[in-house]
Amino acid sequence: MDLNALADFNLVATHGGFGRASRASRRSKATLSRRVAELEEQLGVRLIERSAKGLELTEAGQLLLSRTEGPLHEVADALTAAREGTGRVSGRLRIATPVLFAQLAMGRLTAEFRRLYPEVTVDVVAEDRVVNLVDEQFDVAIRPNPRPDTALVGRRFATDRLVVVAAPSIAVPPPGAEPVRVEAVVNAFRDGDTWALEGSGLVLAPVPVLRLSSMLMLRDAALAGAGVTLLPRSIVGPQLASGALAAWGAVGPDVALWVLHTSRRLASPKVKAFVDFMASRYPDGELVLAG
Repeated sequence: MDLNALADFNLVATHGGFGRASRASRRSKATLSRRVAELEEQLGVRLIERSAKGLELTEAGQLLLSRTEGPLHEVADALTAAREGTGRVSGRLRIATPVLFAQLAMGRLTAEFRRLYPEVTVDVVAEDRVVNLVDEQFDVAIRPNPRPDTALVGRRFATDRLVVVAAPSIAVPPPGAEPVRVEAVVNAFRDGDTWALEGSGLVLAPVPVLRLSSMLMLRDAALAGAGVTLLPRSIVGPQLASGALAAWGAVGPDVALWVLHTSRRLASPKVKAFVDFMASRYPDGELVLAG
């Protein structure tokens, strides 16, 4: 199989048409069309259908794109590294990260990373959904407690813990035979949970008085005395240290923060450098966020 033809097919498929692929690559539409037709002839299947709505991938085309897009990017990175020297850290680094971590840490971290590696440009996309690194062309992703995935490798760089906090004016109730009802500020997307405080025997039944969709809003409402709330220790550390909030106790196991990428064998210098960088920024393994 002609790998150049496969690369041209991926170019056309990811750009959604021959015209866009032509403009992005500065190659003629006729050349791209011919190369895709040659690939279809080699495989004996139709990969692309042209319709009034534009280009559409066939089922075979979708399958081929999903299986080859990531490996082709890795091969391209490997060839670039071989040409420029395996130790050179350069190029574009795309990072997917949860919204809260992006808001409180990624601006500072990416600025520090670029001071170390000025030939790298960094794109950060903040979303709480689990992105597909291959399909969406991300180099690395930061995830809390990631599910096992044989396609991904990486390193745990920090841990966090969920804690129940409240304004000091709110007294901690004594444990009871049943969960103790308390006025609470809760995540808008979760309801009906109970909070078992580690080591105290106290189980709380939160009665929502505010439902908020942002952890920063939860923290600010708790600071204002609206009720108890459950938050990562990393974002209430300064408030606990100053006495503006009081910790009632930890809930559940540690939350592990991982930086993940798609391949250990072909990981590019920029990916290896970023993974090492993230580990170096949290040497004691405890997650501390600003803000």
